[in-house]
Amino acid sequence: MLYRTMTAAPIFGLRREIDRLFDDAFSRDGMAWSPAVDIKENENELRVEVELPGLKPEEVEITAENGILTVRGEKKSERKEGDESRFHLVERTYGSFERTFQLPQGVDESKIEAEFEHGLLAIKVPKAALPQPRRISISNRSGQQQGAVGTGSQRQGSNGSQGQVSNGSQSAGKSASQKTAAQHA
Repeated sequence: MLYRTMTAAPIFGLRREIDRLFDDAFSRDGMAWSPAVDIKENENELRVEVELPGLKPEEVEITAENGILTVRGEKKSERKEGDESRFHLVERTYGSFERTFQLPQGVDESKIEAEFEHGLLAIKVPKAALPQPRRISISNRSGQQQGAVGTGSQRQGSNGSQGQVSNGSQSAGKSASQKTAAQHA
């Protein structure tokens, strides 16, 4: 069963029609063309398939720069009328084309590959490995490593005052003034 989203289909159809109107209005003799494209995704890659009937791989250029994938080329006209033949109908389109696609974040542009077979250009855009979080250890000024931030514990001193005990470096029974004096001595 084919499921269609009712909101997306009319919008894409409208966009296609507007693009076609502009192409017809601003192209030479209405002969501009734009190849059909399918884009699909799986867990490892994006795959862009471009229909390019009648073209050879050397007539197509693919570039990827700053997150933009561009496919361009030119389909040359093969029409030749002579004394023996004339055309009654010409529906095939010819000329230059260029299609650009914004690549999503998380793809590896340096490993893009392309294959061309039977008029179908298949471009494989592999997804990059997602960065894994790393644990950062914290060291104090003396170079000793501590386990984590905030591992000290509160302890009640013998005189009722509370002192911070961190890795056994402070004694709990001293008052604040005694600790300050000991540090400056």
